[in-house]
Amino acid sequence: MFPGATTDRETASYVVVGAPLDATTTFQPGTRFGPDRVRRFAETYDDYDRRTDSRFSALGVHDAGDVRPWDDQREYLDHLAAELRSVVYDDAVPLLVGGEHTVTYAGVDAVDPDVLVVCDAHLDLREAYDGTPWNHACVTRRCLDDLGVDRAVIVGARTGSEAEWDRAADADVEVVAPADARGWIDALDGDAFAGESVYCSVDVDGLDPAYAPGTGTMEPFGLDPREVRGLVRAVAPSADGFDVVEVNDRDDGQAAAVAGKLLREFAYSHADATR
Repeated sequence: MFPGATTDRETASYVVVGAPLDATTTFQPGTRFGPDRVRRFAETYDDYDRRTDSRFSALGVHDAGDVRPWDDQREYLDHLAAELRSVVYDDAVPLLVGGEHTVTYAGVDAVDPDVLVVCDAHLDLREAYDGTPWNHACVTRRCLDDLGVDRAVIVGARTGSEAEWDRAADADVEVVAPADARGWIDALDGDAFAGESVYCSVDVDGLDPAYAPGTGTMEPFGLDPREVRGLVRAVAPSADGFDVVEVNDRDDGQAAAVAGKLLREFAYSHADATR
């Protein structure tokens, strides 16, 4: 159980769902251990949050456990989306913990947002990779092209293929480079997503690997934890769903620790804005 997620499913305002998919990682595998690892390294965090004057255990969070994957990845994503959609139908906010970034497709499918805000080192705009369109390197492209997301904002992106950069030049994609991230975050205000539904996804490789080495495809010169925390805090009031993905077991817990903290920051900020 995610620490502090003590509310019954029927009365929950937020529902944590683990998605330990580890099918298409292209360098260092291990995302199947991500959900349990995030739960484990969140155990030391204090329940009380000074900034919002609230307790995590009082926010109405439930941990529904993991939705275990199987060999048919496309079928699994549909099943995961159905599980998350049941959360949305109950007027709760899904908090998805990966697993590889492909699981974001299911979160977006369930929430049906207008805008996808992603923290990511990679554009993830490939049409296919390693022979499949259901690769973690394609997830933002799938959300735009297959799920009808109006636009995607990719914060922290610093690498991609030539074809991906060409796709990123289209009107429905905004790329915020690491050097520009703090300014973009600071400029967000309450009207930034006026009238729009938002889904927020954090791939931990968006952070510089010095801070989160436990991820599959490390890319230097990334964001620092305070910048990503600022992003989550700024977007949370407008968001109807959240995920943190791509944590593996290849470090001493740094990536899992920051992932668990960001999930809590989302819940604190979302609850503070809606109470």
